[in-house]
Amino acid sequence: MKQSFVYQIKHIQLAESINLPAVPTNETGWYLVFWWRQVPVGHLFVEPGEVVTPAELAEKCWLAIQPTLQVYCTASNLPDLAGLSATAPPTDLQEVLSTTLSTFDVETLPNEVPISVVICTRNRAPDLKIALQALKDLPCKPAEIVVVDNAPTDNSTAQVVAQFPDVIYCHEPRPGLDIARNSGIRMATMPVMAYVDDDVQVHAHWAYHIWKTFQDTNIAAMTGLVIAAELDTEAQLIFEKHWSFNRGYVDKQYDATYFNRTLFGGPPVWEIGAGANMAFRRDLFEKIGYFDERLDVGAAGCNGDSEMWFRVLTNNYAVHYNPRAVVFHKHRQQLPALKKQLFSYMRGHTAAALIQQKYHPQAGYRRHVFKSLPLYYLHYIKDGFPAYAFRHQTIGMEIRGALSGVLFYLKNRNRPSQPQV
Repeated sequence: MKQSFVYQIKHIQLAESINLPAVPTNETGWYLVFWWRQVPVGHLFVEPGEVVTPAELAEKCWLAIQPTLQVYCTASNLPDLAGLSATAPPTDLQEVLSTTLSTFDVETLPNEVPISVVICTRNRAPDLKIALQALKDLPCKPAEIVVVDNAPTDNSTAQVVAQFPDVIYCHEPRPGLDIARNSGIRMATMPVMAYVDDDVQVHAHWAYHIWKTFQDTNIAAMTGLVIAAELDTEAQLIFEKHWSFNRGYVDKQYDATYFNRTLFGGPPVWEIGAGANMAFRRDLFEKIGYFDERLDVGAAGCNGDSEMWFRVLTNNYAVHYNPRAVVFHKHRQQLPALKKQLFSYMRGHTAAALIQQKYHPQAGYRRHVFKSLPLYYLHYIKDGFPAYAFRHQTIGMEIRGALSGVLFYLKNRNRPSQPQV
């Protein structure tokens, strides 16, 4: 029987009912995302054909959200709730959820918050229109939205922006995502800048949580939770299971302690979040520089975001991961597009790692590029033999991308990284 790669996504609101929906045991998989009011608390994959009784599903759900609740309990300085460590869901689950999470839910939102949202785009008008509409429909709106039209080949982006009178349009003729991001910095006027991709839709409370994060004066940058918008194809499933932007459901702090603890192997700053959902204090760029224009789409291929987080940390600032700032991302639908994307990811990954090594000679990025990565791919080559199905079918493009990134670095290491500002 042919394997099914279609997974239905269902968002389950635990504040409304503790009764989970029936999950049919057929060829369709399920991706269940659990929420308590506006707070995401976990997810669960139910594989195609997997037989799950209601009792088993309830237990799997509990095990998926239990680690999140334990962290929130500690963050709230609550005593260890009875049953929170048990393997079976407590009979008073509603009360446990309310006690643990109520202080993190927001009932009253301001109409507007002083943040600039920057969307860098190129010839993707249909996706952009959906993204802009989601931003305009927010109950708590950003004060400013800037669309950077990066080296377009038509006027479709300008036509979409014209439908939203309050949105600022910026034409950037030079191709390159980090070039476009830097143009956004120059256009934005609010004290906090948030970047989202043109293929995401923001959650209703997203702008509020971006603003709320920066009320902590120790935070210079942040990332947020990225949830898959659809899992309709094999390519999308490969990406979500092996390259996911989802960094979990609990707050994380990345600072000097994290940097020094991971210095030997090269701090894995790519784990901090995704450029599809990130934000910065605007004045930070005047202190540590703009995005490295040798990186990301249109240049090395990727990692302009993680290289920026690296510089944030090397300058003794902190990055916060806030899982309540949620966006929904549409992954690449077809395998050829995914392979091309992963080639660019690995090209940018190795190029950025070597650039970061040059900035900080004590970091272990050379060890990562020339030892850890080869061992990693050797394992996957052996593991996938001989079929090289599912995740393994992209390995060749990933390895080519990693090698290309090394060559790109050698060729461009002496190029200026920053625009003249």
